[in-house]
Amino acid sequence: MRGLFSAMTHGRKQAPRGWNYRTMLPFLKRSESAPGRDPAYRGTDGPMRVAPADETHPLFDALLDAAVEAGHPYIDDLNGAEGEGVSWTEVNVVDGMRQSAADAYLRPVLHRRNLTVVTNAMARRLIIDGQRCRGVVYDKNGAERSAYARHEVVLAAGTIGSAQLLMVSGMGPADHLRHVGVTVKADLPGVGENLHDHPVIAIAYTASRRVRKAFVRKPNVRFSSGLSDQPDLQMVFLDSPLYPRRRPGAESGYSVRVSLMTPLSRGSLRLADADPGTPPLINPNYLGDERDLDRMVIGMRQALELGEAGALVDWRDRETAPGTPAHGDSDSRGHIRRSLHPYNHFVGTCRIGTDTHAVVDPHLRVHGISGLRIVDASTIPSIISGNPNSTVLAIAERAATYLTSENDTSGQSSLRPVDE
Repeated sequence: MRGLFSAMTHGRKQAPRGWNYRTMLPFLKRSESAPGRDPAYRGTDGPMRVAPADETHPLFDALLDAAVEAGHPYIDDLNGAEGEGVSWTEVNVVDGMRQSAADAYLRPVLHRRNLTVVTNAMARRLIIDGQRCRGVVYDKNGAERSAYARHEVVLAAGTIGSAQLLMVSGMGPADHLRHVGVTVKADLPGVGENLHDHPVIAIAYTASRRVRKAFVRKPNVRFSSGLSDQPDLQMVFLDSPLYPRRRPGAESGYSVRVSLMTPLSRGSLRLADADPGTPPLINPNYLGDERDLDRMVIGMRQALELGEAGALVDWRDRETAPGTPAHGDSDSRGHIRRSLHPYNHFVGTCRIGTDTHAVVDPHLRVHGISGLRIVDASTIPSIISGNPNSTVLAIAERAATYLTSENDTSGQSSLRPVDE
């Protein structure tokens, strides 16, 4: 976990004081149950079950051995005291099914009288009265309905949805809102800025033996490019060859996926028009900063070295992507640009901070609008150097302490559906 949170304190957009590894560790631990791990770094009784998959497969055993052969030390727990090396990927699986946040947090309390869950509904806009958020307008079965908050509204629509909902409700870059016909309620120039993700490519191999597709434990390699002061690259593995633009191959094979975990490039999100139902305009701007491409070239070379390791001799048939011509520096850069695809770890469009382009304050409250808090990945200023699921849960756990300490906790619902 220490390595994961280094980006929040050393990244291009720094989190404000009080948001760092030390202060977030209690909330990371509170969200998870990680049997057999060091309790100094890992949770023991949280709702999310975290562990490597139970079943093994000889291909992925060989891939882990190949990583060690390529110089990556084996680490029992990459989310513990050490953050660089190769380990078995941890997953949230209960009774053979992936455990979602809804499984862990929501389903056990659906019976509570002070909780109302409305499904198959779309939030259309926030209700802003002066400089205060009073509730939300949503669409259910083609009809608009409203829900009002006694204390405050908590927005958790994700990096894309939260920024879009703020803007269609009048909170965002004033000139842009006026251009698309939205009445400005709060000029927040940072809404929709700072969009970023973990860019990823794949090296594909056909196999000399049949690869059985199954849910099994797989290695995860985290390492440094040498151009950063922290682990900034990650490799994970698939049980099929993956070609550019995430096109799966029909052959039996496997892939080494390489991702840049601390990108410097930043994209943006803007409204296409004032209709909440219109998809927003998204520009991820992958590799907009040339330094990101430099580090991905290093990651690709490391992946190719791993792919040629002796530990894989019984499995490797031939490398099919990028292919031998792309091993030079220029061709490697071309392959990366052609084949790069999203990791779908988008963050940053409503980032936390105290400067003029920050959207929420250190308590996750929207600047300039009372009664509104954002609790999702959009608030992360610089993406962590790992998959962000646990980080978002920790942000929510921390937000829960703000909510319970700042608001009435009499057990009454703070959100009252109207016209249900």
